[in-house]
Order: sequence, then structure tokens, then C-alpha cells
Amino acid sequence: MYRGRLKKDFDLWVAKGLLPAATAEALMQEYDARPHSFTVGRVLMMLAAVLIAAAILLFVAANWEGMERTLRVGLLLAALWAFHGAAAYTAIRGSNYLPGIFLVLGTATFGASIALIAQMYHISGDGLSANLVWFIMCTVSALLFRSSPLTYFAGLLSWFQFGLLIDHSDFVVSDPWFFATPVQALVVVALAYYTGAMRARHLSYLVGLAWVARIYVDHRLGLPAWQIAVVGTLLFLAAALPASPLHRLARAAGPAPAFYSFVLALMGLLLWQIDVGNFFGSDSSALHEAVPAILAAAFAVLGIALEGRDNGAIRYLGYVVFAGELLYLSMEVIGSMLGTSGIFLLSGLFLGLVAWLVIRLEKRFGARQEPREV
Repeated sequence: MYRGRLKKDFDLWVAKGLLPAATAEALMQEYDARPHSFTVGRVLMMLAAVLIAAAILLFVAANWEGMERTLRVGLLLAALWAFHGAAAYTAIRGSNYLPGIFLVLGTATFGASIALIAQMYHISGDGLSANLVWFIMCTVSALLFRSSPLTYFAGLLSWFQFGLLIDHSDFVVSDPWFFATPVQALVVVALAYYTGAMRARHLSYLVGLAWVARIYVDHRLGLPAWQIAVVGTLLFLAAALPASPLHRLARAAGPAPAFYSFVLALMGLLLWQIDVGNFFGSDSSALHEAVPAILAAAFAVLGIALEGRDNGAIRYLGYVVFAGELLYLSMEVIGSMLGTSGIFLLSGLFLGLVAWLVIRLEKRFGARQEPREV
């Protein structure tokens, strides 16, 4: 997708005489020569590795009852060491993708070994503990081999841990498993920066949002939706406002911090809108129901104004939320064509004012950045 946009821009600049054709061709060749994290061949090889791991485990499981315990453990340990040894050997030989495949096979074998050995020796425990051991082993291997595939594997294990946590009966702050999900998410983010698997960060951001939603759903914790909206708004402003001390750090991390904090704030506002009684109690009225909808629409406009130019995800999500909230206000709250026309008029005037201010600010910032003549 990015290559297509880049090629289109180069062709346009060449047609306008802004870029020589030879330079554009050289730039495209340099881009194509880079090692890309996503290729069809690598994806197919990784799927083949998963199928091979499943075949090995199913073969062992099919003959499990007929094997001696020592042979069972020996087979599992031999497979574990063989896969990691093959990963080390191919890494030393300079292979680009074979080490990752063997590491995925070894890590999958380790996870299956935990379950099979625990069953064989009747070791007591729960899925949370077993998955945590699996996650730790995957993290250590990712660090030692600086493996991008294992970083994604660790991200998936953090989601698996969260799934197990949903069924955990003691989901309270005093529970030692309560903060397992955010800690694992932070570990995966650190691994992503260390191994270069930057897309794996999205697994962490998404599981973090799911964890917050889980806290909200669990009424024992008593987390109102408006508090989620406030936290998300503060995080978004910290990432988007140029005056924020965290703005430069957020920019260096790419568009993800601003986008996911934007999503967190909208999630809180939409949850508040769905369950407006959490804030106003039993005396909720049409005005009370309109408050979170108006705030969500206004926050969508704010997000577009601050990050819409450079962050397409925020821009399109802001469009959808703003249009949806206006539709909700016109159909559910206002209840008349005259009231609907009034809210549309006020919204149009407000957006026009915001657009005028944004244009003036962009012109002022652009004038400041222009080099002065000596």
C-alpha cells in the first residue's frame, strides 16, 4: 500500500518537473531493496511452521499413551533443543527468515510441553500460571535472538492471558493477576522497539483497551465511563499538543500513541452515552443523554483539528464519530425537524469557526517555518 502511494507521488513529481526521472527510479530501487517485514513468502513459511508444529504435537499426542514417561519427556526436550539449535545455526549462517520459523516451532513446542508434562505428572496449577511461564520463555528467546516473529508471538500470548483472565473469578485490584495484562503489554512494546517488530505494538495497545473495557464491565471495581474519557483525553492532549512535554516522545513513536489515546477517550464517551445512568443516576433526561453525545462530537472535531492532517486513522474515525453523534442527536434526543435543523446549524457554525482558526494557525506556523532571507 505504501509503495503504491510512494510510486504515485514520484510519478506526479516527475510529471511536474520537481524530481528527475532517474532520481525517482533510484529512490524506488532503494526502497525495494530494503528488507521488508511483510512478504507473501515469509507469511507462507510462517504458516508452514505452524502446521508442522501442530503435526508434531498431534503425532506425539496420538502415541502418548503408548510411550514411557522418560521417552515422552525426552521427545519434548529433544524437539525443544533441536528447534532452538536450528534457529541459532541458521542465524549464524545469516539466514533472514529461517531462524524465526524455527523459533516459532520451538516456542510452540515449549507451550505444549508445559501442558503435557503437567498432565503426565499431575502437576497442579492453572492456565494463567502456565501461560505466564510460556510468555516469559517466549520473551527471553525474543531477546536472545532479537526475533521479530517471537515478538508477535508474545503479543498473541498476552491476548491469550487476557482471555484466561476474563474467566478468572477474582478480578479485583488486590488479585495478583489483575495487572498481568498491562505488564505484558508493556513488555511487548519494549520487545517491539528492541527487535524492530513495530507492528506488534498494536497488539499491546489493543489488549490495553480491552483490559480497560473489562474493568468497566466488572461492576465490582466501580470505574465510571466518564473517568475513562478523562484519562483518554489527557493522554491524547499530551501526545497531540505541541506544548506538551510528551509531544516529541509521542511523535517519535509514530501515530499510534495519539490514535489509541483518541480511541480510549471516545470509548469512554460512548460507554458513558450507553450507560448514562452511571453519571446522572436515575434522573437521566434527554439533556443528560445529549451531554456525552455532544462531548463525543466535540472531541472528534478536536482530534481532527490537532491530528487530522498527519494521522489518517484519527481523521476518518473522527468523521465517523462526528456524523454518528449528529445522527443520534437528531433522531433520539432532539426529536423534531426544527430542533434537528437548529443543531445542524449550530454545528455548522461551530465547525466553520474551528476551521477558520485551524487555517489561521496553520498559516502562522507555516510562516514561522519559512527560512528568512539574509
